[in-house]
Amino acid sequence: MSDEQKKQLEQQLWNIANTLRGKMSADEFRDYILGFIFYKYLSETMDVYANSILKEDGILFKFVNEDSAGGKEYIEAIKEASLEKLGYFLKPSELFSEVAKRGNSDIEGISNFIIEDLQKILINIQLSTMGTESEDDFDNLFEDMDLNSTKLGKTPTDRNEIISKVLAHLDKIDFKLADTEIDVLGDAYEYLIAQFASGAGKKAGEFYTPQQVSTVLARIVTTGKTKLKSLYDGTMGSGSLLLRVNKEVKEIGKIYGQELNRTTYNLARMNMILHGIHYLKFDLKQEDTLERPAHIGLFFEAIVANPPFSAQWSANPLFTTDDRFSQYGRLAPSTKADFAFVQHKIHHLADNGIMAIVLPHGVLFRGGAEQHIRRYLIEDRNYLDAVIGLPANIFYGTSIPTCILVFKKCRENPEDVIFIDASQHFEKAKQQNYLRDADVDKIVDTYRNRIEEEKYSKRATLADIAANDYNLNIPRYVDTFEAEDSIDISLLTAQIKDLQAKAKDTDNVIAGFCAELGIETPF
Repeated sequence: MSDEQKKQLEQQLWNIANTLRGKMSADEFRDYILGFIFYKYLSETMDVYANSILKEDGILFKFVNEDSAGGKEYIEAIKEASLEKLGYFLKPSELFSEVAKRGNSDIEGISNFIIEDLQKILINIQLSTMGTESEDDFDNLFEDMDLNSTKLGKTPTDRNEIISKVLAHLDKIDFKLADTEIDVLGDAYEYLIAQFASGAGKKAGEFYTPQQVSTVLARIVTTGKTKLKSLYDGTMGSGSLLLRVNKEVKEIGKIYGQELNRTTYNLARMNMILHGIHYLKFDLKQEDTLERPAHIGLFFEAIVANPPFSAQWSANPLFTTDDRFSQYGRLAPSTKADFAFVQHKIHHLADNGIMAIVLPHGVLFRGGAEQHIRRYLIEDRNYLDAVIGLPANIFYGTSIPTCILVFKKCRENPEDVIFIDASQHFEKAKQQNYLRDADVDKIVDTYRNRIEEEKYSKRATLADIAANDYNLNIPRYVDTFEAEDSIDISLLTAQIKDLQAKAKDTDNVIAGFCAELGIETPF
């Protein structure tokens, strides 16, 4: 599929999404359209897999008679295999294409009212996993899709009509799932999530990291690696950042994540499955990462994060005995959890691991407990590997400038920290700025090769940082001062005298005209 065809598909899906919009907010109709696309994906994946099993018998899954004795035998065998391979099961009558067909049928005597059936099918997908290894991955996955909500229409008939219309539009699109070489649907899904983020205002930061920033983080944590044993994001949002890392390497042993917002957690699970990540290859949990961490005792080779900026947390004194925070001697302020996220994630970082986290600039210079934590990380542990300044206004929902901190427990260059000022390297768009491919490449190449470039990057020694009292403000290390052009005072004086002489001549001419006219001069 060409880039042009991919763009057409993305636009097609976005147009279908707007069919649902009505009076709903961006995040509300997002949940419906992404849920329907996910249901279509599950159905088509189920159909492709079942047909591969039935190929020798010359039967297509959608034509299996669910009520006949032979049909029941086929379905039981396929169900058992599907639960092990795919993690879920759908009957032929529950396939997306069949439901879409019924919803848009105009055959006399056949009801095209599908809302109740569709709601049952979404529940049945979850129920099919009960007692299996994939149960947690499908638990309440469609809970945000209330098909009886008046937001979809005032009456059941109105709701049935709009849902049937959306299913019909989606049914016409070929996601090419049989072609394992391309991830058309995964890319389209990411496009839609980004589109919803751009219209979600402040809420956007809860579930999406701009693709260019994700790429920087992903390429940093995969430096020199083609495989990862484990990957973790404790504030994963929709999982897009984890999936971006997955694209940078050939294989990841297992992906771990945690997310506080339930709806966003559901979106992350859908995102993983839809991108072809097997249910045994990811472990995602829904809870507060700082207050109730889900992956205690686990350590990860790569960690990426874009936590909520300067969020509040309890800073409960009991955490001073928690292994994640106890060695620092200070907790992050209750009004700014930025360093609490850093401490939590560093605790889970493997000795051979690397971590890249996006944070607001305040973490670089704020005093008190945060200065104490910075000093410990640099002076005592020597974990800080890089400080990267990003342009302002590149994140959805906030215009503040941000930075990326890179940490390693075993650094290849323990004698210095690379500071990169990428704040002036971006493209200005209508509503927000964005990093261009060349900007991303420059950041990553500078980090990987620890290149020093005037007004862009500098390797600062630990002594330099100590001399600055562990203030990491980038201009202290990268001199971006632009000297103004020198002024020739003698020349400027001569020019002023010349102008004054010309002005005097002009005044005399005007005075002559005024005398001829017999009027008073204006000066």
